Amino acid sequence: MRRLTLLLLATLAAAGGLAAEPAQGPTPKEFARFRANEAVQGVAVDGDFLYVIADQALGKYRKADGTKVAAWTAPKDSKIKHLNAGVALEGKLYCAHSNFPLKPDESSVEIFDAATLQLTGRHVFANPPGSLTWALPYQGGWLTCFAHYSLLSDNALSRIVQFDQDWKELKRWSFPAELLKRFARSSSSGACLVGGEQLLVSGHDARELYALTLPNEGGEARWVATWGFLSAGQAFDEDRAAGSKEKGFVLYSIERKTKEVVGARYPAPAR
Repeated sequence: MRRLTLLLLATLAAAGGLAAEPAQGPTPKEFARFRANEAVQGVAVDGDFLYVIADQALGKYRKADGTKVAAWTAPKDSKIKHLNAGVALEGKLYCAHSNFPLKPDESSVEIFDAATLQLTGRHVFANPPGSLTWALPYQGGWLTCFAHYSLLSDNALSRIVQFDQDWKELKRWSFPAELLKRFARSSSSGACLVGGEQLLVSGHDARELYALTLPNEGGEARWVATWGFLSAGQAFDEDRAAGSKEKGFVLYSIERKTKEVVGARYPAPAR
């Protein structure tokens, strides 16, 4: 009877009736660590610098030696309340932003000059479906996450949302129920497209990254693998200049409790 049950379960899983257990992804090895007072929300990376993000402040650090070269703090009358994940792209730093924990939800993408860290623009979402935690360039537009937290709402309402280049919504995905359990009472804090292909997301506290695939028709994202992670959640970024499919990948993250930036190498995927 037990063999018959196992055979039935295997048949259902193969047919798509049951979700497959996420695979075990690669384990990272630390190669860099340095102090950064802004290490509260996350870090973004470009060719030479790291941009460390706090709620209302930014620090720019030289990647080679951790030297701080620039800083920005929101003025008292600023609309900046809660910066989240960032991505450095073509001389600009794009930071997700929300008014969390206030209600109703307000969300925006704040745009900084990467050279000077001066605020140069913003995109404000009308009636956002949550608190924006990350925004990535994706298929000519943007891939974003609007989070909900069980402290004030239901984290099952968190959504991944795709926009075109003009911020017109295209698709939405929910997170799998089993992954929401890993988020505990929180949601996804960061993400990147490793190698420009694999979507990895982080939670708020767990030392794990979650590889997801997004069905073309929208719906529920698929959790396909769990990668090791040296930091306790929060936003992270890939050093795209330092890795490749052949050499492996380099990710930077933050350790919030100790206010540190952490560099980690991941081995090249098996072929």
